[in-house]
Amino acid sequence: MGVPKSKRSKKRNRQRRANQKINAPKLISCPQCHALIVPHRVCPECGYYNGKEVVAK
Repeated sequence: MGVPKSKRSKKRNRQRRANQKINAPKLISCPQCHALIVPHRVCPECGYYNGKEVVAK
């Protein structure tokens, strides 16, 4: 069974965890109403997706 030879220091753990941050979502503008939306989702402002009205507003 694999056993670590020595303790991992606090610095080493913190350096490894420094890259595990949350990224901001990528936003695009809606072609109908030009509001910022997440790609591949129905626009919450106008209810359009792919040029068609999906949700009546």
